[in-house]
Amino acid sequence: MHSIETNDGLKLVAIGGGTGLSTLLAGLKRLVGNSDEGGAWLESLAAIVTVSDDGGSSGRLREELQILPPGDIRNCMLALSEDSHLLSRLFQYRFRGTGDLGGHSFGNLFLAALTEVTGDFVEAVRLSSEVLASKGRIFPATIQDVRLVAELEDGTEVFGETQITASRAPIRRLRLEPEQCLPLPEALAAIRAADVITIGPGSLYTSILPNLLVARVAHAIGQARATKIFICNLMTQPGETDGYTARQHIETVKRYAPEIAFDYVVVNNRPISPEQTEAYAAEGAHQIGLQDHLLEKEFGNEAEVIRADLLDEGEKVRHNSEKLARVVIACCEQASAERVVAEI
Repeated sequence: MHSIETNDGLKLVAIGGGTGLSTLLAGLKRLVGNSDEGGAWLESLAAIVTVSDDGGSSGRLREELQILPPGDIRNCMLALSEDSHLLSRLFQYRFRGTGDLGGHSFGNLFLAALTEVTGDFVEAVRLSSEVLASKGRIFPATIQDVRLVAELEDGTEVFGETQITASRAPIRRLRLEPEQCLPLPEALAAIRAADVITIGPGSLYTSILPNLLVARVAHAIGQARATKIFICNLMTQPGETDGYTARQHIETVKRYAPEIAFDYVVVNNRPISPEQTEAYAAEGAHQIGLQDHLLEKEFGNEAEVIRADLLDEGEKVRHNSEKLARVVIACCEQASAERVVAEI
């Protein structure tokens, strides 16, 4: 575990994709450079984002222009944005109608256009982040054109994130195609320099694992001296993690990335409402973590389980970005205090 001085700013790297990662980033951005209020603060914040999406606007742009899918990266840029509300709304705007523009997000089109102009997707992400005054750096997990391939329990293979989720069948094995895709050097450098690395929340097989399957990423995380935090999802995901417990989420990550040893596992402990339970059960989704009474016993020697109320208000079951950020920072402060005690 990395020795953290809480009076110094922390370098934090968040890994994932989808709405989970952007929710976490929205909470953490308030701590970037905010050293005036006492306690832990962030010197830098970086996100490593999966680029295997092949659905919706992202999938269409990927096919038509042969660029990396911009959707998850766009959401992370907006989450980190400190710019005007109008500009953020513009990047989120989705065109109506059934024509060629219908369904496309303006932010996706902006990223696509900037990629064409600069000839470099990573540079386009950097420049777009500057336009939005983002409080952090965003790196695609790889700049190669990769596809997700899942071998299902019945032996059939399913290609692409959309088809994997739609198959609604248990996944035996996940891989990237091509398997030997390379990471961005800047992403590896951020991992090596990090004081804190978070993995999750996000879709296990289509947002989290694709990052760890990129060559050298899991090894770099395993070798990093950072405090490593796994943030568990709130609900199972139909077609990906049906019936999974919190323990099975962690075990799945460790099966694909055995090099990574977590210091903390963060789990929500507040039950969702009866109305939410009923609505989500109708879609085949169930709450995670409340029934995992053995989690502390099973991971007690390896990781400390942190249970907290992480729920946001509203009809949809979502993490609250501020609550989640506070718990992550509390883990950092606890790691620092334990390190100091150990060194005395």
